[in-house]
Amino acid sequence: MKVVRTAAELDQEVANQRKNGQTIGFVPTMGALHVGHISLVNKCLTDGCYTVCSIFVNPTQFNDKNDLKNYPRMPEQDLALLEERGVHLVFMPSVEEMYPETDTRTFDFGSIDKVMEGAKRPGHFNGVAQVVSKLFTMVQPDKAYFGEKDFQQVAIINAMVKQHGFKVEIVRCPIVRDTDGLALSSRNMLLNAQQRKSAPTIYRALSDAKLLGTSTSIEEIKEKVMAQVNADSELEVEYFDVVDADSLQSLTSWEESNNIFGCIAVKVGAIRLIDNIRLK
Repeated sequence: MKVVRTAAELDQEVANQRKNGQTIGFVPTMGALHVGHISLVNKCLTDGCYTVCSIFVNPTQFNDKNDLKNYPRMPEQDLALLEERGVHLVFMPSVEEMYPETDTRTFDFGSIDKVMEGAKRPGHFNGVAQVVSKLFTMVQPDKAYFGEKDFQQVAIINAMVKQHGFKVEIVRCPIVRDTDGLALSSRNMLLNAQQRKSAPTIYRALSDAKLLGTSTSIEEIKEKVMAQVNADSELEVEYFDVVDADSLQSLTSWEESNNIFGCIAVKVGAIRLIDNIRLK
């Protein structure tokens, strides 16, 4: 496994592999890797790609400076994990390498970046689009792999790819969960013991909502999920919405769409966790 830290080195390595007829697969990460990230790497490798992974904690997507400061960083452990899995190339740029000058670009995604995460974290998705567009330009991947836990982020990236004409296939990979149902996240390691014990309530509430099915009104589903999560004193629902999977707009009846997801964000102390489930 080769580790590079500059765009020039990255470009040279990828160009050499492309000359050799390799399909370039890309897994962008912010490090603090867990089994969910590794599932993306494994899919990329299984697809027969020359697998490039980036580790970069992107400052422009954090609207809370404390969140950026506290985001877990463990580069040595991450590199060991990627080498063990058989990743071919890791790109670990500095902030100066990624942003030699301030990125002032603004992206227009219509309504999909104004709801849920976009409403709660202003500027977040613009920062995501900035860094992912830069990485796509640098890596020029044939395929890029993203986890469905970040449901809204995948929709934003798909929109960005279409708008800006990136010739990359976005491969969506299913959520990976711990044995108790909690969606794997780098933020989970910031939870204390009691918070970690409470956090699986989030997925239990989503699963119970799915079991209720479309015979229960969307309004009632929302009330039940929020009540179930908020019943635990360690948890506080920031939002729970039932949305069309493509437009991400709130729905009031099951007849409005055939592709419906429930999306939730929960504050667990100072930590914020997100999750989602298909409801129809």
